Amino acid sequence: MVETVSFRNKEVEIAGHLHLPENFNAEKKYPALVGIHPAGGVKEQTIGHYAKRLAEHGFVAVVYDSSYQGASGGEPRLLEDPTTRVEDARCAADFLTTLPFVDSDRMGVFGICAGGGYAISVAQTERRFKAVATVSAAPMGEGSRGFLGHLSPVAEQIGTLEMVAQQRTAEAGGAQPLYAPFVPETLEEINESTPDLLREGYDYYRTPRGQHPNSKGRFLLTSMDKMFAFSAFDQIPELLTQPLLLIAGSKADTKVFSDQAYELSKGPKELFVVDGATHIALYDVPEYVDQAIPKMAEFFAVL
Repeated sequence: MVETVSFRNKEVEIAGHLHLPENFNAEKKYPALVGIHPAGGVKEQTIGHYAKRLAEHGFVAVVYDSSYQGASGGEPRLLEDPTTRVEDARCAADFLTTLPFVDSDRMGVFGICAGGGYAISVAQTERRFKAVATVSAAPMGEGSRGFLGHLSPVAEQIGTLEMVAQQRTAEAGGAQPLYAPFVPETLEEINESTPDLLREGYDYYRTPRGQHPNSKGRFLLTSMDKMFAFSAFDQIPELLTQPLLLIAGSKADTKVFSDQAYELSKGPKELFVVDGATHIALYDVPEYVDQAIPKMAEFFAVL
């Protein structure tokens, strides 16, 4: 069962889907989950697939398009603002607490790719989330300041920020916005040196496998200063005391981020490695998703 729902993050209306368990009974109280989609993604893609599967295990799960993206409101369009993304998750929790069939004391959060980074970030300061799980976690702050765990030289980072500053000035004067792709936009951009994350990202987001008209696969260039200023991992050792489940593929080039989060956490934690899976394979390949879902259902049973 899926219901179309909406809630607000300040003045922005957020478009969501509420996944309900089979044989749903509105007189009962259910544990509930907030699901956070990857950067450039929307609720109808992998995050919605995971929400549907988790609902089959007895959870109420809400997924949504982030502010400025997909079917949600907000201007400028395609802004990737990590602070707002974290607040979206808080507002999703607010929404769940208004539902009479949700047990507000039994809420968790999960995310995929960048959504995994945001799930870790929001759980550090949102105590209504009693547990947090990630799939192919990729924190946007740490990821933007480098690539796949390798920090970019400071001069290169400053160069990017100088470019963003110039673009902001240009747009303030009436220039058209510029966008940067999350994944290659054409097959011709892919060659033998293209990382698996980007190669498979094209296959998921740019082909019928996973493409959706609301998922543009790019972000506003002026998002970069906000991404550089953000860290999903900075307070893990002190504030992330809730149980943490990190799911990563053994062949994922982003597994380094799950490894880092695991090392930083001082609370209850588990790193569940799916043998043979890459970053994107955990989005929708049954062989691997069928391992991740039962693990998450077992983990969230602590709620």
